[in-house]
Amino acid sequence: MEHRGNDMMHDVRDYKTVPISYKESFAVSFLYNCLPGRVLLKLLVRPSISKIVGHILDSSASRILIRGFIKRNNIKMEEYQAVRYKSFNAFFIREINKGYRPFPKHEFDLAAPCDGKLTAYPISEDSIFRIKNSIYTIESLLCNKALAAGYCGGVCLFFRLTPDDYHRYAYIDDGEIVYHKRIKGVLHTVRPISQIMYNVFAQNTREYEVIKTKNFGKVVQMEVGALFVGYITNLNTKTEFKRGDEKGMFEFGGSTVIMLFQKDNVTIDKAILENTQQEKETIVRMGLKIGEKTIKGYNI
Repeated sequence: MEHRGNDMMHDVRDYKTVPISYKESFAVSFLYNCLPGRVLLKLLVRPSISKIVGHILDSSASRILIRGFIKRNNIKMEEYQAVRYKSFNAFFIREINKGYRPFPKHEFDLAAPCDGKLTAYPISEDSIFRIKNSIYTIESLLCNKALAAGYCGGVCLFFRLTPDDYHRYAYIDDGEIVYHKRIKGVLHTVRPISQIMYNVFAQNTREYEVIKTKNFGKVVQMEVGALFVGYITNLNTKTEFKRGDEKGMFEFGGSTVIMLFQKDNVTIDKAILENTQQEKETIVRMGLKIGEKTIKGYNI
């Protein structure tokens, strides 16, 4: 087996970062920080409201929103297929041009499954991980005690997608689907303000698969819905898949992809770990190398 030393270890400056910001817009602050807002929030987080918004954004009239959205979020449209979009949602789940999100050539390289703002957290031996002042358990995330036990001592990766990101996601390795589960819930925003007040990732609508991968062991890949993002569309109707195959997409809004790795199966890039400790999110794109397979006794 090839040993490649520590070439995967980047300097912190190699990645662009954003602070894990707790300063929110007036609208979000209103919903989460005052009584009238929280009353309204109870209505807005229902999946039925998300469906109504979704129907509006599927209409041809919603195309009027596209140009302003591109400008506000500084989206580089040359990266995407040049087509006439029938609705705002059709634009939001736009397909990227071939070659813009390549995966690393070496099979031991761990790549990001999506665009997003990445943070990485160790999972303690009692199946707990901490994000700022919030404590989460793997069991509450998965709603499966036996499955959660297998990830104690491993690592949890959060990819927070924002409107400027490519909202499709892929498989990180060759493998097969072992188990699939969809959990009904509500739809809080996945921005930091909601994580302070609510156990968001254990309350939101989410869907996950346990995938047996060729190089990284048994991995959980989860998609979490967010405020006005009720549609998580997973495409794979087969058991097996290849590295880089498209797994699915989110419709309008920001959302989150979560990945769980078992103990000693992967080594996450030290710059990403340092950024998380410094309360910074690391900006990544689908296919970007973020770590490597761990070989027993040393890291490759």
